Amino acid sequence: MRIGMDVTPLLGTPTGIGRYVRSLLAELADPGTDVRGVAFTLRRRGGLAGELPAGARLVGPPLPARALQALWARAEFPPVTAVSGPVDVFHGTNFVLPPTGRAAGVVTVHDLSFLRTPQTVTRASLAYRTLVPRSIGRAGAVVVPSAAVAAEVAEEYPGAADRVVVTPLGVDPVWFTAGPPDEARRRRLGLPGDYLVFSGSLEPRKNLPLLLAAQRRLCGQDPDWPPLVLMGPPGWGPALDVAGLPPGAVRLTGYLADDDLRSVVAGARALVYPSLYEGFGLPPLEAFACGVPVVASDLPVTREVVGDDPELSRLVPPGDTDALADALLRQVGTDEPTGVADRRRARAAGFTWSATAERTRQAYGQAITAR
Repeated sequence: MRIGMDVTPLLGTPTGIGRYVRSLLAELADPGTDVRGVAFTLRRRGGLAGELPAGARLVGPPLPARALQALWARAEFPPVTAVSGPVDVFHGTNFVLPPTGRAAGVVTVHDLSFLRTPQTVTRASLAYRTLVPRSIGRAGAVVVPSAAVAAEVAEEYPGAADRVVVTPLGVDPVWFTAGPPDEARRRRLGLPGDYLVFSGSLEPRKNLPLLLAAQRRLCGQDPDWPPLVLMGPPGWGPALDVAGLPPGAVRLTGYLADDDLRSVVAGARALVYPSLYEGFGLPPLEAFACGVPVVASDLPVTREVVGDDPELSRLVPPGDTDALADALLRQVGTDEPTGVADRRRARAAGFTWSATAERTRQAYGQAITAR
């Protein structure tokens, strides 16, 4: 099979979508598959070829993303195969599927935050209100990461309901062997001995002001309350308000390399994930792979990932500061039963990138057949 794929998400600081594209490429690239990556950018393209796994290759010249998106929002020209060369299917991995010419088309819609929580996304993401329905119209299959997003896509775009394919994300095997940071790593990263952790971009959808309000309340009740480590690259939105928090009660690490990230999660008392909305949510799954408990917003997709077992995670109503603070207090103050950490790992082991790739191949076949 000849596969063209948008690899633009591999540029810059890795995000959840970047990790999805990298992991999917690694699984799809095999001796029987010709995988061609296309990057829609005029800059920062130089090191991208080194980001592709063996068996995948970067093709085409630098391309102006915004100009092409504006054109593709109105027209079916130029087809992306003018850049990728002849392919059986082209996969738009990040909400946008260009015109595909004679090739079949597949688009990944990671979430509908641009419709469900538009106040939390960037102006560029708001353009998906036009680009996504156009892309869905071109696609023979619409890939989504969860049943929750599948239901939302079917509701918003009823004509696509029979073309939606759910491909849950995976967790890298190295997470299962991650260990807490040693003393040298703690000193280098400025980590306390005991801490809670948040992992993700610092952006409005993650609802970090709620988490800071809960942390402020708990620090006021207990001077020995564990610090909160916010781990992830800066995103957008208002600056975080840490007024009223004791010195050291919140630590910001910024973006961390993968081995540091895994170690920080593995050493945490719990991972906290208070999002207003998610399409999947890799951090809770990765925490489970380390055996670490999760305190998260009770969203339909969160239950898809962590399940309903109250011993494995604590789920709270989104936006409820009191409920979040109470759940954290119970988690920190409770000794876990023997074997719970192993049950979390077992849950996470059910999510693999090889399964993601297999379901994606099925979506490619569906799109090719429908062409």
